Amino acid sequence: MERLEDAFRRIERHARRYVRTRKVPGLVLAITDRARVIRLAALGYADLAARRRLVPEDRFEIGSISKSFTAIALLQEWEAGRVDLDALVRDYLPWFDVRSPRAPITVHHLLTHTSGIILGTEATLEARREVWSLREMETGFPPGERFHYSNVGYKTLGLVLEAITGQTCSETVRRRILDPLEMSSSDTVVTHDGYRNLAVGYQELHDDRPMHPDHPLIPATWFETATADGSIVSTAADMAAYVRMVMNRGEGPSGRILSERAFDRFTHRAFELEDGTAYGYGLNIVERDGHTVVGHTGGMVGYDTSILADLDAGLGAVLLSNSTRDVAPVAELAMRVLHAVADGRPWPAEVPLGARVKTPNPEQYVGVYGSTAKRLSIHTEGGRLVLETDGSRVPLEPRGPDTFYAPHPSFDRFLLRFGRQGGAVVEAFHGPDWHPADRYEGPRAFTVPEAWTAFPGHYRSHNPWLSNFRVVLRKGTLSFIRPDGGEEPLAPLGNGRFRVGSEPSPERIRFDTVIEGEATRANLSGCDYYRTFTP
Repeated sequence: MERLEDAFRRIERHARRYVRTRKVPGLVLAITDRARVIRLAALGYADLAARRRLVPEDRFEIGSISKSFTAIALLQEWEAGRVDLDALVRDYLPWFDVRSPRAPITVHHLLTHTSGIILGTEATLEARREVWSLREMETGFPPGERFHYSNVGYKTLGLVLEAITGQTCSETVRRRILDPLEMSSSDTVVTHDGYRNLAVGYQELHDDRPMHPDHPLIPATWFETATADGSIVSTAADMAAYVRMVMNRGEGPSGRILSERAFDRFTHRAFELEDGTAYGYGLNIVERDGHTVVGHTGGMVGYDTSILADLDAGLGAVLLSNSTRDVAPVAELAMRVLHAVADGRPWPAEVPLGARVKTPNPEQYVGVYGSTAKRLSIHTEGGRLVLETDGSRVPLEPRGPDTFYAPHPSFDRFLLRFGRQGGAVVEAFHGPDWHPADRYEGPRAFTVPEAWTAFPGHYRSHNPWLSNFRVVLRKGTLSFIRPDGGEEPLAPLGNGRFRVGSEPSPERIRFDTVIEGEATRANLSGCDYYRTFTP
């Protein structure tokens, strides 16, 4: 018992440090075993303006964790013989259609994100219209061959469930899952009536650039939603009840939610991913230290959440936060600490945060990049990288392999990325700028189609999920840059159309309405964005 208490202290200490370092408004943490909640902690604020502190009873939008609830409801129908998971989606939704020369899409393909359809645009909050618009899109690969996460796929599953049951997906999930699990503080829709019971969600004021803790937060855009891919509102205690059901292999306090057979289908490794993890039905599956851990993260406009359930040790974690700043690292550390308790192993090292994060082998990046007109000089100080340019010294913060954030007004709109030749770092990229080092070997001038010069720019819409993006022309290639700094190449398909990302991505972008040499509209996988005045 003493070691378990020590584990709680370690997890809570890390969570507090995370809230402080990342400047997260608030976070609720629950640790549960198979029988009960064994620790519940509320940190920070539910409402920054009112200085109202979070309490465990505060509710949060759980986002894509809701997908596993939709999967459970469909598995219940499968167990009852009312749905064939290997049947075509068209068998249940005759109007469902996607442009594809390939095999038709099944329910199983949608459950596992292997259908080949787009992520989804969230251009409308009504599921049927977005699913209907798939007929205007193309699949990227044969169903079942690859993994491409799709919110609109789970919206489609909600409509399949409604066609089978004759009830809304929201009502089915409430009656069959929330009520039997006694999740009385939860709801299956996000509505105005429930707004006052939610912790206030927060988003970045600067929605067009990578997040940094020093950037201000503002109350998030509010909207109602009731789609099957992510509309559940819940508390940490209620979500702990859900995690307990998962750790008890489908058994709830008043009986089974899923049969053993259905639970095996729910948690089976349906598709193996490149990182060694797998995806089941609405669940990520990880084998770690001899334990099978299932779970999911959830992101809503103003909220970030995570659940993890160790099926072997019978220990689980719930993290609910009222901002878009990622809390999954806290959940991951919590699970590693709980594994140490279960296995009698030494405590894991805490994850470095903020300025404590160091770059492996920083010397490989040292050098001068670019021309005299715009030169970047990189050197090391105390094991960390520092950028010098235009008289400024900027410590670089690691954000991924060969990727860094430079907290400086001249650099904070984009991440700084380094490119390699033969394993050696030879070039740097920052937004539209390319900075080759002297050791770079290759062409330095590039010819592109004249039409491409109309496409670079900053595009916006009123879509709260992806409000904007930038397109840059760099080193002879057009690139799509998301606000979080993620970049993908644009591959030409003709007539102003491009594939977003490498083969076989189904995402497409089309530029049109060229006025005075600039495209003023870009349609991203069905959602229109318009050129704005900002760089």
